Amino acid sequence: EVHLVESGGGSVQAGGSLRLSCTVSGRFDYDDPDLGWYRQNPGTECEFLTRISSDGDTYYADAVKGRFTISQDRTKNTVFLQMNDLKPEDSSVYYCAYDKPGLLYSDYASCHYWGQGTQVTVSS
Repeated sequence: EVHLVESGGGSVQAGGSLRLSCTVSGRFDYDDPDLGWYRQNPGTECEFLTRISSDGDTYYADAVKGRFTISQDRTKNTVFLQMNDLKPEDSSVYYCAYDKPGLLYSDYASCHYWGQGTQVTVSS
């Protein structure tokens, strides 16, 4: 079983930055999982944001491309999300995610499968 613990959320004014972290523990049933980030607000879908492969290839949703950067330290089982130029519409609960290589790209009904998430609030 895999456990994900996110941290680094908080409140920031529009234009500001935050850096989220996610520590991954447990055992995967497959090799070289992709790690990624999603977000979800009440009443909306779990929105895909970005993913990174074990060898560092990245992919971003258009909504965050150019503003958010995903990175990782697989030796410490940690993935990061640097968020710059934050906007009020970025306010959400952010979730770390994992899946087999290449499979993190769809939106889902719920993010709760992966963990508790961390709240990000951006004020105007």
